[in-house]
Amino acid sequence: MRIFGAAILATSLLVTNAFAATTLPAGKPAGVKKAQENNNMLLIIGGIGLAGLGIGLAASSNGGGPTNIAPNTTSTTTTTTSP
Repeated sequence: MRIFGAAILATSLLVTNAFAATTLPAGKPAGVKKAQENNNMLLIIGGIGLAGLGIGLAASSNGGGPTNIAPNTTSTTTTTTSP
């Protein structure tokens, strides 16, 4: 099983390199300026909101286990007197 996993990993590394994009042209920016021009504020706020929601749900789960409630037990005692 370990050999099979290693073979798949090696194949995936070779395939991704074979289908990679061509090299970047010399002397030109690698797309950093275009990435900086895009307004990603909505994505950042959404990501922070989802992270907060996940943390809030995890914190309020109370361990996720069932709640054990002790049954109400009452005891009654009766006394009788004989004449």
